[in-house]
Amino acid sequence: MQSLRYLYRIGKGPSSSHTMGPFAAAGQFLREHPSADNYQVILYGSLAKTGKGHMTDRVLLEAFAGRPCEIIADLESPAKVHPNTMDFLAFYEGKEPVRKRFYSIGGGEILAEGEKAAEHEDVYAFNSYSRISEYCYSRDIRLWQYVEECEGKEIWDYLSEIWEIMQASIQEGLQAEGVLQGGIGTRRKARYLFRQRHIDESEETKTNRLICAYAYAVSEQNASGGKIVTAPTCGACGVVPAVLKFLQKKRGFSDTQIIHALAAAGIIGNLIKTNASISGAECGCQAEIGTACSMAAAAAAELYELNLDQIEYAAEISIEHHLGLTCDPILGLVQIPCIERNAIAAMRALNAVNLADFLADSRKISFDMIVDTMYETGKDLKVIYRETAEGGLAKKYTE
Repeated sequence: MQSLRYLYRIGKGPSSSHTMGPFAAAGQFLREHPSADNYQVILYGSLAKTGKGHMTDRVLLEAFAGRPCEIIADLESPAKVHPNTMDFLAFYEGKEPVRKRFYSIGGGEILAEGEKAAEHEDVYAFNSYSRISEYCYSRDIRLWQYVEECEGKEIWDYLSEIWEIMQASIQEGLQAEGVLQGGIGTRRKARYLFRQRHIDESEETKTNRLICAYAYAVSEQNASGGKIVTAPTCGACGVVPAVLKFLQKKRGFSDTQIIHALAAAGIIGNLIKTNASISGAECGCQAEIGTACSMAAAAAAELYELNLDQIEYAAEISIEHHLGLTCDPILGLVQIPCIERNAIAAMRALNAVNLADFLADSRKISFDMIVDTMYETGKDLKVIYRETAEGGLAKKYTE
């Protein structure tokens, strides 16, 4: 598996596949062809169908920085290799245009046609939770210590920066007000949730309100094109920060403990990314929100110092109960139902940890099995339920 640096990425929302990926592809193409007379980008599949709602056109124009560039959404040609396909063309006077195809494969990562998927060096020897768990038990180490063995101590500086950005996204989101752009009038709710105490608020109600406020804060920042961390994607970026922020506030966990928890969560996210998918366009929202919930559950279990079996069970529960979750953003915007799903998944992650604390020794389903199942389920979903804004809520919604 690759470094956690390729899972946790810092960038602008609202979609790692639709904004961060195309922005990176444009940058690579421009470095290869910096002096063309003009450029053209053709979007296919999910990028074509939800590009405007996901701000793909805007981020591409930003990437070309004033250079003449035409952006075309091809709604007819099939995207056979990957649902997030795009062609970049560079035009030179008197010559045939130079063309290069990219795939935005999830989490902000891109792949050029003809290149191998694993261009980054693998730093983890094992690609399954069972092998990692077996190794950690044999060495009497925790997941975060396994991360340090594989990545070196310098990974903590990177994860410290990741935690700082996550916290900044929460704080900015809690202060912001108004309506999110896009045309459906989605009002920011994080500030209200954080400040508006329930008239007869129990401790449980307060817990849920605060977790939701943190998740809304980050997700609303993402929806507005703000700076966030993929965890594992932009659309699911609010789950992990919400759980970690809440537990740090409530239990007083140190920043060091938090970044250790991020490392444990990263192992879970990396396994799903390696053996299945974290792309909503490829496997539906189960691949995004389901993965984020699984990562958050593992992070919380690590903070509570649960054993490796309990961490596995918490992560497995989180995926299992998101199986089949469709990706159906209204008008292609990462707002409804995406923001609310981040909040629900954050609460569900803590519930998974509580259940795993009691029942891990009786579990029948492994984490590796549920990851395989999620991938097969995602492939079986109709295309209209995989981030094309053509099915589900996106189809039913009218102004």
